[in-house]
Amino acid sequence: MDVLQAMAVHVRVVEDGSLTAAAQACGLSTTMVGNHLRALEQRLGVSLLQRTTRRQRLTEFGTQYYQRCVEVLGLVDAAERLAEQAQAEPAGRLRITAPLTFGVERLSPALAEYHRRYPKVRLDVVLSNQRLDLLENGFDLAFRLGNPDPANGVIARPLEDYTLTMCAAPDYLDAHGVPLQPLDLQSHECLAFAYPAGDDWRSVEKEWRLEGPEGEVVVPVSGPLTMNSSSAMHQAALAGMGIVMMPDALVAQDLAEGRLVPLLQGWRLPSRPMNLMYASDRYRLPKIRSFVEFALARWARPH
Repeated sequence: MDVLQAMAVHVRVVEDGSLTAAAQACGLSTTMVGNHLRALEQRLGVSLLQRTTRRQRLTEFGTQYYQRCVEVLGLVDAAERLAEQAQAEPAGRLRITAPLTFGVERLSPALAEYHRRYPKVRLDVVLSNQRLDLLENGFDLAFRLGNPDPANGVIARPLEDYTLTMCAAPDYLDAHGVPLQPLDLQSHECLAFAYPAGDDWRSVEKEWRLEGPEGEVVVPVSGPLTMNSSSAMHQAALAGMGIVMMPDALVAQDLAEGRLVPLLQGWRLPSRPMNLMYASDRYRLPKIRSFVEFALARWARPH
């Protein structure tokens, strides 16, 4: 049994409240989490948890042992950071989370260049449109859409804004005509992205906002498709199903090669700020500093 891993599992069970939640956080099966706990209890000769069919709670010793585990694992982490700092060359595992479309279209191609420069860094990347917590989920770096939430000890470095392009396939425009003014969109098939609950762009599903010389125009739109996948919406647009507002990163090649046609280019579409976030006390680690410098060289917001 790996005692440190078993201690880490015990801490996650206590903090997450269940074996299932701890299994998801640790990347293990629920059975394996249970095995770690049983092995730890056998090694100690003392029960850590009182289990019933409906719930579990810590024994008195389990509470004391949890506190010591947190201390021990903190010391181990500090020792590993010290070792990493001693390395002149970036090395070790680097955990990164990023929004799905940005991750696929921009981040993934760039990682090949980063790996060529720093081959001793092992990249562990999670692409998700959920705002995974930087510290609680054990990430070194996070690309974040929207204004960053203030958090103690977390640095946010501004990147290029996340911008959209309105476009449609030539076949669709041949059949339905080209919108020349924002209000023309009301008579077109507009494909809407289904943003998750609580997202500040949720209203874009039913209303598209465009900024022109005389101010903002809000256009009610409708169409045959609402979907929560940018790549799927992209394919629907290419097939001529309707007009879309898509991230520039996703449609740039199609626009350049004529598979999609940009629309209403005299009007500015919504954009979102993007930031690269990391814990301030981790920046001195070569692997994190090297990636921050690498990302800023590519995507830093223009002054």
